Amino acid sequence: MMLDPSTIGSLKYLYLDELIASEGTDAPDFVIRATAQLLRQSGGRNWLPVVVQPIDRDRYQVIGNTFVYAVAKEAKLERVWCVIADTSEGAVPLARALAREDVPRINLATATREELSAALKYLKALPHSPLKMLNTTSAINRIHDAPRQSWTTFTPITSLRCGITKGEKLDVLKTVFYLSPVGTPLPVESASQDDPSNQGQPLEQMTLAQLKEQAKALGIFGFSKLRKDELVVKICRKQQHRAAPLLE
Repeated sequence: MMLDPSTIGSLKYLYLDELIASEGTDAPDFVIRATAQLLRQSGGRNWLPVVVQPIDRDRYQVIGNTFVYAVAKEAKLERVWCVIADTSEGAVPLARALAREDVPRINLATATREELSAALKYLKALPHSPLKMLNTTSAINRIHDAPRQSWTTFTPITSLRCGITKGEKLDVLKTVFYLSPVGTPLPVESASQDDPSNQGQPLEQMTLAQLKEQAKALGIFGFSKLRKDELVVKICRKQQHRAAPLLE
């Protein structure tokens, strides 16, 4: 459907039966009913508009402020105030985030230290959070310094000794982060051309002995005293440094 650009952002007083909602609200039934009663007592005008996208002639999809829509239905209003959003794919997650109906996520591979700090502190403050006892300063530093630009899963975090282990602690990170690797991950270099057993094996899956052989082959000094997670970081940085001219 072609959308008239002049209607984007406009406020329209639409009939309730012109609206379709695919997403509901998680508000308690009591809150919806009590607010609907207040709405009727105040003249039936929803001064906080519903956010909609046009989907057909005189048909609109509710994409934001679904609570307001639910209250209007409960109040049996004939018409509701709506603001018209564009029909782009990004309009829906934006509207839901602005309406506080969804928590937006950021890319863990490129998150800044400030973004990591804000996200972990938010998760720690949640009721019954599995990260209640997390040392956020330590976790932020370790995750920030890790070679996360090439991660395809969240599993490597459990090797950083940052207080985030497999299970609910790792799973809760997925509510605020997603992973989209930067560039193409480099293949793991074999410590010996005569022993191709490590070719293509992710660093996180290699044994400590294999990592030390890898470090030796890359010319990394002092590797014998490093922990497994520290070796993974050192090796990945060394590989990225070697590949930098090829990626330019």
